[in-house]
Amino acid sequence: MTTFTAAAVQMRSGTEVSRNVRDMEEMVREAAARGATYVQTPEMTGALLRDKDARATAFTTADRDPVAAAAAALAAELGIWLHIGSTAIRRGDGKLANRAFLFGPDGRRIATYDKIHMFDVDLDNGESWRESSAYEAGREAVVADLPIARLGFAICYDLRFPQLFRAEALAGAEVLTVPAAFTRQTGEAHWHALLRARAIENGAFVVAAAQGGRHEDGRETYGHSLIVDPWGRVVAEADHAEPGIVLAEIDTAAVASARAKIPNLKNAREFAVTPVDASGAAGLRGAAS
Repeated sequence: MTTFTAAAVQMRSGTEVSRNVRDMEEMVREAAARGATYVQTPEMTGALLRDKDARATAFTTADRDPVAAAAAALAAELGIWLHIGSTAIRRGDGKLANRAFLFGPDGRRIATYDKIHMFDVDLDNGESWRESSAYEAGREAVVADLPIARLGFAICYDLRFPQLFRAEALAGAEVLTVPAAFTRQTGEAHWHALLRARAIENGAFVVAAAQGGRHEDGRETYGHSLIVDPWGRVVAEADHAEPGIVLAEIDTAAVASARAKIPNLKNAREFAVTPVDASGAAGLRGAAS
């Protein structure tokens, strides 16, 4: 069992990568100065860009990406675990990956995760998004076994797919991460409820660094970066959409305690789904979640 201080960095990334990198560096330094040894930044730390032509010139491959390079150097300088919630990375096939990076205290890249679920939605008031038009979906869940905790990865819209978090919890994840750029509309309706639900149903901490406010590309994000404990209590929150930092102590003993009280990870059972029309068709296979 270990105890450490986690920080969620709330940003308002603009369209210029170099400026966002400077903002990220400044806020990560502040978080480390306040005692954080694990620091998470939000989805699309590098830039938020809706324009296709602008994305083509702003984003590059992982080996040349300025966000990853700056983060690796910063993690080594500060001696922290630095989790870039995501940035856009150009793939060999010309599409982009919405990719998270985790760097260790020596600056070494520990893990990457490509967002699995694409935000293809049509909301009220004409708000529409088609993430899959520019980004290629990831295919693998990731759990990193660190000296401080076992960390499960997700990004933003992944939050709405509880099976991802259940699989990571069953693989040993004690801290579930959800860096995000939730829209204001969806955030107001669902952000707190979904994050608390993922913590409760998996008996895990959830750390969710968010984008917040009106961005240069015209979108508006919800903010409200959160850290939730395994009992579903919000232990730290930026209760606004402005840039800022929230910190909380993570004690992995609380994970073991919550899972011992309500051992639903162990108690899940396979079951069949029977058609209600009693037609005699074979039942569908499912798993408790």
